[in-house]
Amino acid sequence: MNDSVSTSAGSVSLLERIRTGEVLARDCPSREILNHVCSRWGVLVLVVLLDGMHRFSELRRKIGGVSEKMLSQALQSLEQDGFVERKALPVVPPHVEYRLTAMGEEVALQMDGLTSWIEDNLPRILAAREGKVAVG
Repeated sequence: MNDSVSTSAGSVSLLERIRTGEVLARDCPSREILNHVCSRWGVLVLVVLLDGMHRFSELRRKIGGVSEKMLSQALQSLEQDGFVERKALPVVPPHVEYRLTAMGEEVALQMDGLTSWIEDNLPRILAAREGKVAVG
């Protein structure tokens, strides 16, 4: 069985295709990561952490409407993906700090661009929703 695919650039092995990701493919692992990064809470966590280290309680205060459970899940997913670093300090009560990794900063900058664009264009978007402006 040949596990390579011919392309105009040559032959690409299945392993190489999996490593680079094919987000439109049903079983591509990049979809799960995309879900973590682009979830409502994932995006907001990444954007807040662009300002530097934050404690859990600070994140929860800054991100209006997030429950403790959803914030924990978002942080765990982003930590597993290598975007967020968690540091537990040996004090009472427990003190946990979160910060972006170098890779996390890269993806957070992308999310910051997207959220900034949405905020800058919010009047246009809301007008389109109301049918007041021709879209396109």
